[in-house]
Amino acid sequence: MDPVVIVILAGAVAVLAVVMTAALIVLLRRTGGVSGRMSGPSPEQEAEIQAALEEARHEAAEIRVKAQRDAEEILRRAEAAVEAAAGLRKEAEAENRVLKYELKEFRSDLERRENRLAEREQRLDEEAGRQADRARKLAETEVQLADRREDLERVAEERKAILERVAGLTGEQARAELVREIENQAKREAALIVREIETDARKEGEKRATKIVTLAVQRVATEQTAESVVSVLHLPGDEMKGRIIGREGRNIRAFESTTGVNLIIDDTPEAVLLSCFDPVRRETARLTLEKLVLDGRIHPQRIEEAHERSKTEVQELCVRAGEDALMELGITEMHPELITLLGQLRYRTSYGQNVLGHLVESAHIAGIMAAELRLDSMLLKRCTVLHDIGKALTHEVEGSHALIGAEIARRYGEHEDVVHAIEAHHNEVEVKTVEAVLTQAADAISGGRPGARRESLEAYVKRLERLEEIATSYDGVDKVFAMQAGREIRVMVKPDSVDDIQAQVIARDVAKQVEEELAYPGQIRITVVRESRATEFAR
Repeated sequence: MDPVVIVILAGAVAVLAVVMTAALIVLLRRTGGVSGRMSGPSPEQEAEIQAALEEARHEAAEIRVKAQRDAEEILRRAEAAVEAAAGLRKEAEAENRVLKYELKEFRSDLERRENRLAEREQRLDEEAGRQADRARKLAETEVQLADRREDLERVAEERKAILERVAGLTGEQARAELVREIENQAKREAALIVREIETDARKEGEKRATKIVTLAVQRVATEQTAESVVSVLHLPGDEMKGRIIGREGRNIRAFESTTGVNLIIDDTPEAVLLSCFDPVRRETARLTLEKLVLDGRIHPQRIEEAHERSKTEVQELCVRAGEDALMELGITEMHPELITLLGQLRYRTSYGQNVLGHLVESAHIAGIMAAELRLDSMLLKRCTVLHDIGKALTHEVEGSHALIGAEIARRYGEHEDVVHAIEAHHNEVEVKTVEAVLTQAADAISGGRPGARRESLEAYVKRLERLEEIATSYDGVDKVFAMQAGREIRVMVKPDSVDDIQAQVIARDVAKQVEEELAYPGQIRITVVRESRATEFAR
């Protein structure tokens, strides 16, 4: 039903209800009058009735106006709803048209894809047919090749039998002879190529290496003084020797027992000797004896007190020596324990060469070579100044000083390149970095230059004997001569059993074995001499 009609009916019902209410009131009043007097209404009652009717009419008019306004509002809302419904219908129709178009396009695209898929399946079927034909032809070809291979093998066997019958050698013998001939020829050609390459590389390498090493040695030409295992302490007078000895020798016994150093008192005027292989202990004993001589009171208790003070002083001197060495090299950061161990090397020697001085000198040389090669000079200095740090603990820890030093450096946070240079500077570990190679070179330059170190006669003789044994062990060697204090070896070979190429091979093999087995300062030159002589007599 229309909403407007509903509102009008509701207003009419309301008006009818008001009118009926008023009529009911009048009827009730009249009924009351009949029951009382059975006479007509009084003027007052008429007036009340009229007033009630007016009030009912007024309320009915308000209800009707309100109903009209509500009907109009509802009518406006209905019209708006109709308009909205019309808009939605248009949008739905437009969307429906778009969906129909998209559906049509989708169906067209699906049909095209189905057509392409059908064409692809057809091409695949055709390709499968061609592959089947190709596989069949390939199988036929393999059968033909197998037959031909059998024919070739049969022909090769027949030819081999003919060749063996003609040459008088079996196949294995001919193969071995051919391999031997090819191997000899390859060795000769390789030796020739190697000799040419080595000659060119040696010329260029020697030129550049000579320049770099000469510059480094020239700029770091420090003096070296060979140290011994004996220290001399001068006394103010010979009467002091009696005080040092003490009654029945108790002072000298207490001194040697406390310090671990032998005290030698001889006829040397105003001097005594301190003998010990441990330089730190010998220096501590020298300071102890010096304090006792200056004080004048020498007895066992004073000896122990002076020795304790001297130990503390030597430790402070070690730390100061380590700091001075690092300051000279320009190294600013290092673990305090490494500085202390480095300073202890001030009182240690290697073949008479002071170890701390050797480390500082090697670090300067390595830094100069690194600068010439455009490498990190500070890293090279750090590698070189720490490469013998393990010698500070060789009296306390078993093992090679290179491996001990590498473990110490690793423990105190040094870079892995520094650790590798320390452990590889005596080839106990395979050399893998340029820093390790330059560390070896700086170590060899510092220790190998004239006057830097001295070597015992026994070790010198053993090295010469081993050099001669290595050279003599090769086939074709006649005589071996060690010259220039073992820095050059002359190897005389038999000219009828060794040719020029084999002489070059022998020289290289001897040099390689010497590098692997022996430790020596500098370099050793190996010269192989092949001499041919023809002698006749005229009668």
